[in-house]
Amino acid sequence: MSEARTHNVLILPGDGIGTEIVAEAERVLLAVAEKYDISLQLSHALVGGSAIDATGSPLPEETLTQAKAADAILLGAVGGHKWDGLEMAKRPEKGLLGLRSNLELFANLRPAILFPQLASASTLKPEVVSGLDLLIVRELTGGIYFGQPRGERINDQGEREGFNTYIYNETEIRRIGRAAFEAARKRNKRLCSVDKANVLEVTVLWRNIMNELANEYPDVELSHMYVDNAAMQLVRAPKQFDVMVTGNMFGDILSDCAAMLTGSIGMLPSASLNAAGKGMYEPIHGSAPDIAGKGIANPLATIMSVAMMLRYSLNESAAADAIEAAVSKVLDQGYRTADIVAEGDQSVSTREMGDAVVAAL
Repeated sequence: MSEARTHNVLILPGDGIGTEIVAEAERVLLAVAEKYDISLQLSHALVGGSAIDATGSPLPEETLTQAKAADAILLGAVGGHKWDGLEMAKRPEKGLLGLRSNLELFANLRPAILFPQLASASTLKPEVVSGLDLLIVRELTGGIYFGQPRGERINDQGEREGFNTYIYNETEIRRIGRAAFEAARKRNKRLCSVDKANVLEVTVLWRNIMNELANEYPDVELSHMYVDNAAMQLVRAPKQFDVMVTGNMFGDILSDCAAMLTGSIGMLPSASLNAAGKGMYEPIHGSAPDIAGKGIANPLATIMSVAMMLRYSLNESAAADAIEAAVSKVLDQGYRTADIVAEGDQSVSTREMGDAVVAAL
């Protein structure tokens, strides 16, 4: 039996396939809430391209106000070719970055778990990826994506040049480091910090502070790896990792690399948390405008994001476990969307996959 309090959840479908996959995730959330007597108050708002079309802004003030009031946020995906011509400050992705910065969602947790039923879906040999279960902790509100100054200018030779600033301060590094050490402490107590300390001064500081933090976590084994080697090792022997922690840009790249080890980017959820545990939950894939409206998108990453939301922000772990078990059961039954289907599987639509998970619950 859940606590009597009502959880306020904001749902942001976003763009492209976002509306399709979030619809199925919302159905699963309502089904599990009924089963476990969880009181929910759901609201919906616009973000990204859909918000630009309706209001001219990728993050309308009304959406931000609702986001600040919510206990947790479920997001689909933002962006698409339709808005590629807009200036950088007005692109759909700025809505996502605005939510992260305004809500101080600095810790991005991206699990890469290979369901045994999908071992053959990975492009790597089964013996390399079978049993894979790693967590990438990505710093989300600093680094080169937010650093100032940035922009375009004309240089002394009269050429156009673009420039960005890669910057982290000590506070930013310490808080993401602590989040990663705490996550490792709950798992197999191994943390690999990924940097480029042989070239970039900002990551020399990163490495030094991670070493200082290690003194506070003597039960966690800390190692360091340059980002180029880490990318290679993820493909060569991914099971050597338990928890990886890295900056915003490196984490963006490595987590997508890790996603494909599992067979499909359509299978993996993510959580972006602030210091109080409030989070925004989303699949790690994009808005996939090329398949939007076709009913073939995989909703499982978004459904698994609901499980993460229940576990990390709403403290409803039994309901989270139930969703994850239901997804596993559906895979056991052979149901597959187009991205993970193989010979002998039962190919289903986005809606049918949602039906199957609700039935499994």
